[in-house]
Amino acid sequence: MAATYDFPSDLLAGQEELHQVRAELLALLKRLPWSVEPLDGFSDEHGWRKVERPASPGWTADEQAEVEKLRRRERELAVFVTCHRFWSEVTTADKVDARMNLKHAQETEQGSA
Repeated sequence: MAATYDFPSDLLAGQEELHQVRAELLALLKRLPWSVEPLDGFSDEHGWRKVERPASPGWTADEQAEVEKLRRRERELAVFVTCHRFWSEVTTADKVDARMNLKHAQETEQGSA
């Protein structure tokens, strides 16, 4: 049974920003070298699968600062969303369903628009 929830606008905005920050962080991490510190490349054929990494120049101070800034904002938003006063109004039995609805609220809005 899919219930509908009247999420407050600040909670919806916080969840949407959380999605955006996580997407931005993931995209940044995919672009950066595999190691934060400069390291030589390696090849390991002794595990259950072969692992190879090219040499990593490491991250610049600006790249490290950008990752930290995004991670800090992600934590702030996660705390805001999970500790929002709205959750005290939802019964314990409905919290998981409500949380899933919130995570997909923008998709639902776009689909009905």
